Amino acid sequence: MPSHLPLLRIAAAVLAVVAGALTLGACSPIKLVDRLTPTDTYTVQNDIAYGTEPRQRLDVYQPLARTAPGAGHRPLVVFFYGGTWTTGDRAQYRFVGEALASHGAVVAVADYRLSNEVSYPAFVQDSALAVKWGLDHAAGLGADPAQVYVMGHSSGAYNAAMVALDPRWLKALDASPRQLAGWIGLAGPYDFLPIGDPDVKRAFNWPRTMPESQPINHVTPAAPRTLLMAANRDNLVDPQRNTAQMARKLEAAGVPVEVKTFDNLSHITLMGALASRIQWIGGPVTPPLLRFLGLPPSDGSHKAPH
Repeated sequence: MPSHLPLLRIAAAVLAVVAGALTLGACSPIKLVDRLTPTDTYTVQNDIAYGTEPRQRLDVYQPLARTAPGAGHRPLVVFFYGGTWTTGDRAQYRFVGEALASHGAVVAVADYRLSNEVSYPAFVQDSALAVKWGLDHAAGLGADPAQVYVMGHSSGAYNAAMVALDPRWLKALDASPRQLAGWIGLAGPYDFLPIGDPDVKRAFNWPRTMPESQPINHVTPAAPRTLLMAANRDNLVDPQRNTAQMARKLEAAGVPVEVKTFDNLSHITLMGALASRIQWIGGPVTPPLLRFLGLPPSDGSHKAPH
């Protein structure tokens, strides 16, 4: 046991720095994670408009030609970051694009309007518009249009859940959640009324917030298959009230749902552990994602140092 202590201390230190970097990422690029992200495992198209508003833009990460599966058979993942609907920038999440594109997914990392200029449901409408863009452009990006997924972390997981579960938003764009192959929520808030956080109050016009704003109220048997991930020691979004309760409701509706929880991660490091060069620190976050997307498992190229 003592021989492992230096490695454990290094892991704890790096996770602490990653957590700090992710927390400060609202104000500045996540420099540490970005510096650790490979640049030779994907190609990227930056600053693609999916709508007419300045923040309705996305970056698309594509696998290299030699990466399995081949073009036309790849899943497309539309990803939304967190930030309490008040902060965030797609450029800070290159590590998410790389983590999945390096294993064969096409990944669209999307910005959306924030609560300094809009409130609910505008950011959900933006998310639906980005997903509609993905459905329309999947084939042209080398992905399979029947394998489009929506994914998010924290408030981004809320956006993903609303697009996947509440058909109103895609229906307004002549699309449907039935076109999705699945949705993935990492540490998402799915049931958070009444609202106490000032940022969330502003985003949802509290106390005029309607119950229909809560993803938990839109679960039906028609929901897409689901992967939910959470940190057991999350002190920002209660994993029992949100992830566990969402899973129970989906299961009761007969929806295929997989739940993965982690004892050694937090709300922030659950996201940071996706970064391919430091995946060994946080535990097996990426393998369940790859399995859910139907992708080959990691080749182990980013193992812990010896």
